[in-house]
Amino acid sequence: MKLAFIGLGVMGYPMAGHLQQKAGAVRVYNRTADKARKWAEEYGGESAAMPAEAARDCDVVMMCVGNDDDVRAVALGETGALAGMKPGSILIDHTTASVTLARELAAAAGERGIEFLDAPVSGGQAGAENGALTIMIGGEPETYERAEPILAAYAAFSKLIGPVGSGQLAKMVNQICIAGVVQGLAEALDFAFRAGLDAEAVIETISKGAAGSWQMSNRYQTMLRDEYEFGFAVDWMRKDLGMAMEEAGRIGAELPVARMVDGFYEEVQQMGGSRWDTSSLLTRYTRR
Repeated sequence: MKLAFIGLGVMGYPMAGHLQQKAGAVRVYNRTADKARKWAEEYGGESAAMPAEAARDCDVVMMCVGNDDDVRAVALGETGALAGMKPGSILIDHTTASVTLARELAAAAGERGIEFLDAPVSGGQAGAENGALTIMIGGEPETYERAEPILAAYAAFSKLIGPVGSGQLAKMVNQICIAGVVQGLAEALDFAFRAGLDAEAVIETISKGAAGSWQMSNRYQTMLRDEYEFGFAVDWMRKDLGMAMEEAGRIGAELPVARMVDGFYEEVQQMGGSRWDTSSLLTRYTRR
């Protein structure tokens, strides 16, 4: 199969690498051309000057960029991926974007006889680098069945949630959960500090019980060291929570914890932490 991957950020670069190593014949595009050339040199694939060129005659095209506007820029128009794709091929968007955009892309793809999946990922940079992402997917069952063997190149688990847009809605559920868990961990560590406890000993113990979580296991040590120059950026988390709160308004759901934590992330941004990992919520207590 001929494959294309568009967007070589901290997630896309290793995802495309796994794809090349396990499936082969990958052509990439990145807005910064030097990065695409570097990827091609490292993994042995091809680089293209435009999204349409990368996608030309490909069976499956994957995208992983920043936001709705970025997706439109690389997918639509004369130089967008859809312009180079053939009928019967599949466009997969791994970007965490809006439900509205997912449905817009599905309609644009359908006009060209192209199938579409919205497929945001979870697992962060480490998950991408280790080929162990979780993918939540919206689209048709037949399309997912065709795409699943390709997704397995960089995913430990993927699941079709429902029709187009369902993947993005599931990612919102994911981010709502994470917001509450990370804030709880930040509050707990601050409490431990103030109580005079050995925070590392406490977390090592309680992580084995009902309080355990991915965030606790993977972030408590860096939080204790006051290290945040890595991981999933606060800016991106606020983008995701913003979309979740907007969707909540449409469907009548209440998100009081997510709204509160979004406000806390705004404080972290004001401290200069826009690019810090989401675990930087602890700095609201330790860097005041």
